[in-house]
Amino acid sequence: MKRRDFIKQSALIGAGFSFLPHSGHLSGKIPRESAHSRIIDVTSSGLQKNIPDTDSIEKMLDKGITALYQTDRPEKVWQNLFSRSDVVGLKVNCLSGKHASTHRELVEVIIERLREAGVKAGNIIIWDRLNRDLESAGYKINTNNRNKVLCFGNDAAGYDNQLTVNGSVGSLITRILTRICTATINLPVLKDHGIVGVTLSMKNFFGAIHNPNKYHHNGGDPFVADLYEIDLIRRKTRLIICDALTAQYEGGPPFKPQWSWSRNSLLLGVDGVALDRVGWEIIEKKRKEMNYPPLEKIGRKPQYILTAGKKGLGTSELEEIEWERLR
Repeated sequence: MKRRDFIKQSALIGAGFSFLPHSGHLSGKIPRESAHSRIIDVTSSGLQKNIPDTDSIEKMLDKGITALYQTDRPEKVWQNLFSRSDVVGLKVNCLSGKHASTHRELVEVIIERLREAGVKAGNIIIWDRLNRDLESAGYKINTNNRNKVLCFGNDAAGYDNQLTVNGSVGSLITRILTRICTATINLPVLKDHGIVGVTLSMKNFFGAIHNPNKYHHNGGDPFVADLYEIDLIRRKTRLIICDALTAQYEGGPPFKPQWSWSRNSLLLGVDGVALDRVGWEIIEKKRKEMNYPPLEKIGRKPQYILTAGKKGLGTSELEEIEWERLR
């Protein structure tokens, strides 16, 4: 695949694979002067409406990884992101049943890529807050058969005993993140949120704590940013793949078919702030297209994304983000 002419050299690009995020890119704050982030927005015309096609998703994912890391060998990216000894957690979003959750077909393709990279099936864990949430989205719970990919919620794994405090948040973090997984792939869904505006990469980690209900007032600001600032969360997140196959611009987070559309795309990146800013823009454009007011006008501006940018956790200014659209 040819490189886009406008792609610039960024902090993620270097010789070989020295730029891969597990080398420390996501640990701690990102200096403002070098906070240039890239988001790959890849769309497939081969997908039929509301019918996920594994082959098309596989092509989209490979194309997105190829563009994100500017390599013609996407398999090498997976091998360098994850080692054979890693325990990789796939943080899905399953609060809205089968129609507005991370698609199983996408997760299956990611698992295949991890297995090809040498990660054992028993070292891959599909997880979210509750077993019943996973089951409602079509995932099968597996807590102990290490010959297969594991799948369970925080209610099965439990929370760490030590309270983690950062800024405005104080929470118990799931043992899946603190004790079990060495690496995480963040798999949010592109959708509107009736309180905080949008729910994407950063807010997906509300599913990692015992008290997310405490952090929705004031539009989630600064709570979402303060949670995302916790080093454990950022350090273990090596890749973000946002499921935008079916997206929602109003009425979320529950699935509302009248406000959903088949976008047939994936958003890939390593900067959760930048990805959330791009996702916010996509939802605003769709709202405008459908004659809905901007989120700010109805009191749901996702200010927490801008707060995260000011805290140096990533890039929140659109003009500083390399947003590459692939078809």
